[in-house]
Amino acid sequence: MTAVLLPAIIAVLGAWLGFANPFVQVPLAALLLPVGLSLLALSAGSGGAAFRRGLIVGGLAYAGGLYWIALPIHDYGYLPWIVAVPCPLLLAAFIGLFSGAYTYVLKCCGRNLGPLTVGLLAGGLWGSLEWLREFFLTGFPWLSLASSLSAWPVLVQGAAYTGGIGLGAVLTAAAVWLIRGPGLFGPPRLAGIAVLAGLFLLGLFRLDQAPEPGPEAGISVVQGNVDQSLKWDAAYQAATVERYLSLSAGEVARHAPRLVVWPETAMPFYLQDVGELTALVKGFAREHGVAVLTGAPAYFLKDPKAEPELYNRAFLVGPEGSLAGYYDKTHLVPFGEYVPFRLSEFLPIGKLVQGVGDFRAGRQLAPLTADGLAMGVLICYETIFTELAQERVARGANVLVNISNDAWFGRSSAPRQHLQLSVLRAVEQGRWLVRATNTGISAFIDDRGRINEATALFVTTTAFHQVRLYSETTVFHRFYAAIRWGLPLATLALALAGLAARRRPAGRL
Repeated sequence: MTAVLLPAIIAVLGAWLGFANPFVQVPLAALLLPVGLSLLALSAGSGGAAFRRGLIVGGLAYAGGLYWIALPIHDYGYLPWIVAVPCPLLLAAFIGLFSGAYTYVLKCCGRNLGPLTVGLLAGGLWGSLEWLREFFLTGFPWLSLASSLSAWPVLVQGAAYTGGIGLGAVLTAAAVWLIRGPGLFGPPRLAGIAVLAGLFLLGLFRLDQAPEPGPEAGISVVQGNVDQSLKWDAAYQAATVERYLSLSAGEVARHAPRLVVWPETAMPFYLQDVGELTALVKGFAREHGVAVLTGAPAYFLKDPKAEPELYNRAFLVGPEGSLAGYYDKTHLVPFGEYVPFRLSEFLPIGKLVQGVGDFRAGRQLAPLTADGLAMGVLICYETIFTELAQERVARGANVLVNISNDAWFGRSSAPRQHLQLSVLRAVEQGRWLVRATNTGISAFIDDRGRINEATALFVTTTAFHQVRLYSETTVFHRFYAAIRWGLPLATLALALAGLAARRRPAGRL
């Protein structure tokens, strides 16, 4: 019983403490999640038992970090708590399937591998399954292992070479080495210590380096703090626009920024249409000679008799007062911005949150450009996906801009979890990342993952910073394809080697 209960407690508490939570975050505690799951796998009597352990314990571990999902479903989807509360448990159970796959394969393929090799298999499995979580069933890579360490940037500098998912693989291998093998200072434990020490020293070295030379641009973000329950009420549209214009005018007077960034759907009307509110936004940019990047819904009408296609769009208003470009969100939130797999045709379900309608995914990926800025735009939770930031930089982005509306999350842990995932994107790509959110946390994150400015939750405020614009790319960016495909292929080879070794005598673990 102790062989199951103690590792289960280690894994669950490690996740609850390691990821951002309402109490206290201890980032390194997140490493206890793969430690606990690995102990459960390797002590199981069979692959099936290992899978069940991983599914249940992994589900409980992730449920603690995803509790906030019930809030938008209840508060903005208007579903009763009896329906809302099980939703994070169901999502955690889905992620628990990946934990179950981890424990199953580790048990079946690792039982006859040596201590060093089983650590490599564990790391490869963890990283490969986190890659899979990025796209399987539309993808949900929230609570990736490395994101917990983003709270301490010194611990995530390795992401510039391996990416956040590769860093999670390295950390998992090191954690497993620390708990396997004979002797207090046997080769596996020494390897684990060496890896963790090396990552820490790399972090110290990179953070101590002077910033790379490059052009700078002053950027302001405006956090309007508009009440989500009133946002789409037509009676409040003019007041919303006036709030953003007034706050932005103050920023222009104080800092003369090159760009002002407003959050996702900051303008709750069709900015592409000719009208009084659109004229106010364009007039502000023209009067002050400043570019404005703002979120707003948009539409495209193929046929006057057909329903319009709706998009979650980022508009760039140039300093001359004209629409200079736009980006439509490409990775939409299932059940938030659309109903996936046409389920609404067969089941009595729809979108769970407010909005103007069902959005379509955009296809335009090129950066938005203005006065030396090449902005790779990521709307809302697009910033949690490794590949999307990679694509933006591959197309020439010299700064990443994340506009979001995290009001759905309330005063939960989700805004901090979202921010910490954004930190990984900055380190991976070697780019500053500018976040503008409706209710917080808005922030300026440098290319080393340090948060230079950050706003509080649910305050009406602004922030300004000088942002460096880089064109050089990281090792991870340059070898992205090799890392992405090399990791699962190497893991497959190790798993097959482990299966081949099953005929040999056990006990080498």
